[in-house]
Amino acid sequence: APIAMEEGLRFAIREGGRTVGAGVVSKIIE
Repeated sequence: APIAMEEGLRFAIREGGRTVGAGVVSKIIE
């Protein structure tokens, strides 16, 4: 499923129960 994120939103991408990506969205690029 697609992940929608807003600017400045803290996010964490989890795969298999592990965090494979984490950080803060500073800018959205389409």
